[in-house]
Amino acid sequence: MSDEHPASTVGVPPAQGDAGPAAVPRQAPPFMSAAMRVFDLSLGQMLWSRRTIFLALLVGAPLALGVLFRVLEALGVGGVKFGGSATGGPIVFGGMIWLLYLRFIVPVLGVFYGTALIADEVDDKTITYLFVRPISRSAILVGKYLAYLVTTVFVVLPSVVILFLLVVPLGGGSLAAAFPALLKDLGLLGLGLASYGALFAFIGARLKYPLVTGLVFAFGWEQIVMIFPGYLRRLTIVNYLQALVPHAMPQDGLGSALQAIFRDVPAPMVALAWLVGYIVVFLFLAGRVVERREYVLEQ
Repeated sequence: MSDEHPASTVGVPPAQGDAGPAAVPRQAPPFMSAAMRVFDLSLGQMLWSRRTIFLALLVGAPLALGVLFRVLEALGVGGVKFGGSATGGPIVFGGMIWLLYLRFIVPVLGVFYGTALIADEVDDKTITYLFVRPISRSAILVGKYLAYLVTTVFVVLPSVVILFLLVVPLGGGSLAAAFPALLKDLGLLGLGLASYGALFAFIGARLKYPLVTGLVFAFGWEQIVMIFPGYLRRLTIVNYLQALVPHAMPQDGLGSALQAIFRDVPAPMVALAWLVGYIVVFLFLAGRVVERREYVLEQ
C-alpha cells in the first residue's frame, strides 16, 4: 500500500451538475498542460512520502563509505586497494558509481517508484478518482513519471557530488582533472533513472504484481545475462549504461575481472540511442495500456 495521498486532485475541479439544457460540456485541457498539473501535485506528495526517506537512506550508504575512506586515510591506515596495490581516488569513485549507483541504486529506485505510478493507485482503490477527471489517462501517467524523475534526480545527483568531493582526493587525486568525468556521471545517472523508470512504469501499468516482476528483471535477468556473451545482453538497460561509463577501471583483481565480463560493449552513440528509445517506447506503451485497460478493483 502506498503512503502517498491519492493523486485524484490534479488541479481540475470536479464536473458540476448540468445547469440546464444550455450547459456546455467541459473540455479536457491540452495533454502537456494536464501532465504538468499532475506533476505539480505528485511532486509534493513524493517528496514528503516515506519512499523519499527510503531513497535518502539508500543514497546515504555510499556517502558513509566515502567518509570511512577519508577517516582511514587521515589515520594513516592506507588507501583503498585492488589486487594488493593502492588505488587512486578517481578510480575508486568510478568503481563506486558503477557498482553502487548504476548497478544497484538506480535500478532499485526505478523499480520502487516506476512500478508504483499506477499500481499504487490500484492498490489504494483511488484509480477511479483519477480517471473520472476530464484529463487524458496517459497525461496522468506522464505527469507522475516526471514527478518521479525530478524527485530521484534531485536526491541522487547531489549525493554523487558529495561523494566526489569525499573520494576523489584519496591518494592525491585531482578534483579538477576528474570534474569532466563527474559531469558525465551525473548525466548518465539521470539517463539511467529515466530509462528504468519508463520500463517499470510500463510494467506497473500492465502487470498485476509489478514489483516482483521488476525486481526479477533488474536483479535476476540483467545480472545473469550480462555475465554471458551473446545478443541477449542487448535486451538489458545496463548493457547500454555501462557503455557510457567514463571511468577507467583498475587493471588488477576486481577491475580486470569486470573488464573481462563487460568487454563486448556497444558504441557510445548506439548506446545513447537505445536508452532514449527505451524511454520513448516504454512511456508510449505504458500510456497505451493505461488508456485502454479496464482496472477492476478487488473488494
